[in-house]
Amino acid sequence: MTAPTRPRVVAGPAGAETQWVGPPAPAIGYAQLWAADPGAWQAAGAAWAGLPALVERRAGELSTDARALRVAWSGRAATAADGRLAGLRGELTSIAPALIEADQVLAEFAGRLAVAKGRLAAAVSLAEGAGLLVDRHGQVTADPARSRPPSERDGPAAARVAAALRAALELAGAADRAATTRLDELAAAAVDGWQAPPPPGRPAPGATPVEVRAWWAGLTPAQRRWLVGHEPTLVGRLDGVPVAARDQANRLLLGARREELVAERRRLLSRVPPGPVDALRLRRVDGRLAGLDALADRLAGPQAPRAYLLRLDTAGEGRVVVSLGDPDHADRVMTYVPGMTAGLDDAPGELGRVARVLGRCAALDPGEQTAAVLWLDYDAPDFLHEAATAGQARDAGPALHRFQEGLRASHEGPPARQTVLGHSYGSLVVGMAARDHGLAADALVFVGSPGVGVAQAAELGVPPGQVWASSAPDDVIRLTRPAADLARQVLLGTSPLAATLSLVGQGEHELWFGRDPAGAGFGGRTFPSGRHGHVGYWDPANPALDGMARIVLGR
Repeated sequence: MTAPTRPRVVAGPAGAETQWVGPPAPAIGYAQLWAADPGAWQAAGAAWAGLPALVERRAGELSTDARALRVAWSGRAATAADGRLAGLRGELTSIAPALIEADQVLAEFAGRLAVAKGRLAAAVSLAEGAGLLVDRHGQVTADPARSRPPSERDGPAAARVAAALRAALELAGAADRAATTRLDELAAAAVDGWQAPPPPGRPAPGATPVEVRAWWAGLTPAQRRWLVGHEPTLVGRLDGVPVAARDQANRLLLGARREELVAERRRLLSRVPPGPVDALRLRRVDGRLAGLDALADRLAGPQAPRAYLLRLDTAGEGRVVVSLGDPDHADRVMTYVPGMTAGLDDAPGELGRVARVLGRCAALDPGEQTAAVLWLDYDAPDFLHEAATAGQARDAGPALHRFQEGLRASHEGPPARQTVLGHSYGSLVVGMAARDHGLAADALVFVGSPGVGVAQAAELGVPPGQVWASSAPDDVIRLTRPAADLARQVLLGTSPLAATLSLVGQGEHELWFGRDPAGAGFGGRTFPSGRHGHVGYWDPANPALDGMARIVLGR
């Protein structure tokens, strides 16, 4: 890096110079930050992320060679050669977590650099609004092109601009130092050894995320890498383990999880003749495979922000937890819980909704580092009769509670503002988790909700004024009625579908699972939605998208 240039503030009457001396100069200069390209660092990280696949292929080739040797060669030399090949395979696979970690470091640096550039741009805008200029060295002067003469009042304005500039440069400098330290540690590990077996003992079943975090903090970096490489299933699912380690572990499992689906597909195709149930199962397996492949493409791509894989299970409908951005270092974190029919097959589409909220957050405030999580770690209802009962939402409560506690436990620095957003049946999951177990959340948001399991916002246990809801005027969910009402109408001769979507009794009423959280009697706060139906809250033209982003930011 070139030597940093310290911003100098010049303002006041013509011919006079006033300087405000602040803290020591940041390690990154104004021109350096202005010219920095976060996208290039993101792309460099993605290149590292692609190397584990190459390592896996090479390790597979060594396994194939070893099998061929065993068939054609025997004796002491053959045994020695087989052992050597096994050692090479072990060395190759042992570096995979470190390759993923290099990607994480560079991607995190790119994200923090982008935030610093956003703050720098805001500081320049502040200067322009005050009639001041910022030159390429970071010096702030009165703008001679303005008609009014400089005044003594320019001094405080210039001081504010200088402080904003310095804060942006200091953020970039801190990001640079953190990335340098972590890359140095990786380089040292290449000499001293990537991995070392940890001491016996693992977190007991039912250990809290705080206890898990304390256990993890007591391990050396080499021991942590050993656990990621040798016990990825354990590390990948433990709430309280840092997000970076969970992402490494779950990425290592991607290939095996895909092979499980491929094997299931082969079994179904081998049944001759296939029955109608087999055909249905085959469609579902194909859907999960397509969803997993699309998710893998997003994980491997250079798009910002980087995606972190925090949970993956291909059994049943499939479960997945993915974060866009690193929640352990973000200032704002949103957890999104989708509703009915959500599964691995449509996880990429649900992740697109997360990305839209995150994109709007970045547009509204590029100076904040925000992460957004798709939390699909529950069995969502597939059919209307399942969605009309609360059982699956009740079952999901403990897992959502633990996940939010884990985000609190693994977060670095001051606590992030955590927002949990539920859509449709997912809003019931959020409401019942908050009611029955408590949620580590600063705000709850419900969109297109059939009720959240409580009659009043105060029963959800979050700070007053931080329960929000929106319901589109043309959202069919507004027409639902409690189960008792449905049964009564069915007994009176109304068809089940007509009973479910009854138009009787306009105005505020009980929904499937309690009072409408977007109604005046619930006691929460509302934000508007346009007429975009039940799934249109994320439409770019819908004001609800802006509302969700502002709540996440704490505006």
